[in-house]
Amino acid sequence: MTLVAGVDSSTQSCKVVVVDAATGRVVREGRAPHPDGTAVDPTAWWDALLAAITEAGGLDDVAAIAVAGQQHGMVALDADGRVVRDALLWNDTRSADAARALVDELGADELARRTGSVPVASFTATKLRWLRDHEPENARRVAAVCLPHDWLTWRLRGYGPAGESPLGPVLDELVTDRSDASGTAYWSPTTGQYDLELLEHALGHRARLPRVLGPLERAGETAAGAPGVPTGIPIGAGAGDNAAAALGLGASAGDVVISIGTSGTVFAVTDAPVLDATGTVAGFASADGAFLPLVATLNAARVLDALARLLGVDHEALAELALVAEPGAGGVVLLPWFEGERTPNLPDATASLTGLTLASTTRENLARAAIEGMLCGLAAGFDAIARHGLAARRVLLVGGAARSAAVPAIASEVLGLPVVVPDPGEYVARGAARQAAGVLAGALPDWPLAVHASVQHPPQPRVRAAYQTAVARTIGAA
Repeated sequence: MTLVAGVDSSTQSCKVVVVDAATGRVVREGRAPHPDGTAVDPTAWWDALLAAITEAGGLDDVAAIAVAGQQHGMVALDADGRVVRDALLWNDTRSADAARALVDELGADELARRTGSVPVASFTATKLRWLRDHEPENARRVAAVCLPHDWLTWRLRGYGPAGESPLGPVLDELVTDRSDASGTAYWSPTTGQYDLELLEHALGHRARLPRVLGPLERAGETAAGAPGVPTGIPIGAGAGDNAAAALGLGASAGDVVISIGTSGTVFAVTDAPVLDATGTVAGFASADGAFLPLVATLNAARVLDALARLLGVDHEALAELALVAEPGAGGVVLLPWFEGERTPNLPDATASLTGLTLASTTRENLARAAIEGMLCGLAAGFDAIARHGLAARRVLLVGGAARSAAVPAIASEVLGLPVVVPDPGEYVARGAARQAAGVLAGALPDWPLAVHASVQHPPQPRVRAAYQTAVARTIGAA
């Protein structure tokens, strides 16, 4: 049995899975935490990776490995390969003003045309602009810029800070993949090239950037010097987290992935790039050579947490209540903007509940309105992608809330599509492992997807219509 390893270096932790390259079956796994905060010393990621490898039983019997990581994070290196300052993560919002400045100076249409996206605070270019504006001495020291998975791959290959790594700070050996490069706002999924003028506009000068590898191109091999890591293991190109999840799920053209976590994401695999000058859809690239347009929402699983607390029930009971109510919740509509919202872009918005009458104000209707409202918010992201020509055939629903008895059923009604809920799993790490297996075989393997539930219900367009009316009324009154 040939084994491969996949790494998910996420915001909260590092996960390593060792799987059978032929079937995708997980043989063993390990995990180690990352520090809290939105600015982190990348050394913590390296230490966590080594700890997670050890907990997963090491790599002595592993034939290939690949690393997926949180997208966008800014890792700035000086000429000696040392980190200039703590890496700013995707969720560090101090660069929001820098994002607005870049859009004002260059124009949303122009940025979408050149990079596939209109940058927001999460994108790497905005963090470089923040560095230039607020820490000019640090900005001048920057000799290379990479992303979290790029830096970990570089370290696995034996490169790193002078005096702390066997092969030293060879900045020209930094590599990345097209999915992560597409989240920088200075690389184009359409041309497959960096836009160095945009990098210079953000940072103030040009710096070395990682070479962008093809989907099954090798980044190199592991080198001596990392505890628990044998030398000579082939390393895949790696990927950004959402692109790796798409690989792990086996998503292909026509699949829409909806992830319901603290925030929500909607992304789809498409054959052509998406350029959205409104900034609603980020036109990312996928890890397999296609494209991965993505929409993010701020309000997802916490909406259900809030209404469960209000009703004094757990999530299982919330689902039971919701399934008793009729579609449309008796006219009760929840706009679930408890934390503002990104799609639509209403950062100062608050949640609202409308359609309450003496007859409609029931626990069952409130529970159903919570789930319908959360899903209608995600459906708005789906609509934004669909306007660019997406022909959807099914929804893959992931995240803790997907295992609710009510959420998949109501999602099928709201979206009008079959909904498949995969078994719980580390799909980002699984995607990285699938890429590693592809590096060995020369093609991505077909791994079966274990399914927790599969549902298809008649569409209920009046639910979406009522939600959209409430949105229009609320925005018009603002």
